Amino acid sequence: MYVLPEKTTGSERELLEAMLDRGRLALVENARGLSEADARRRLVPSLTTPIALVKHAAVAERRWFQWLIAGLDEAEIDGPSTPGDPSFVVTDEETVDDVIAEYERTSARSREIAAGFSLDDRWTHPVVGEVTLRFVYLFLIEELARHTGHGDILREQLSAR
Repeated sequence: MYVLPEKTTGSERELLEAMLDRGRLALVENARGLSEADARRRLVPSLTTPIALVKHAAVAERRWFQWLIAGLDEAEIDGPSTPGDPSFVVTDEETVDDVIAEYERTSARSREIAAGFSLDDRWTHPVVGEVTLRFVYLFLIEELARHTGHGDILREQLSAR
């Protein structure tokens, strides 16, 4: 799903936040409106499905914003936060609407957390080392763009059936 940019001028932070929101929306739109069966249909060998991509994005945001930036303990994070393949697992009880709502809540929390920091504030990630909020924004923009591309292809395949 192609989403036009809503903001094309402004401060660096405003543009980064607008592009991150654009990526969030585009990823969600690939899953929105699909039947529960189509949202879960595995068209590739991995766990990548339209609904799983949204679930994975929520986990990624929790890892970066709640765990790393806010410094919350795992028990304080509001949802699953285990990276890797577990982040793509969607239970049978979760609906497309549930997963989208969960991601939208997570994104809102990410915005609240980020608002308290500058782009140059730093944290130490145990794998990649020292990062800034600017890096986190850029990393997630790239991650969402990549996964939205995956979702675009899956949606196209589902629509062709």
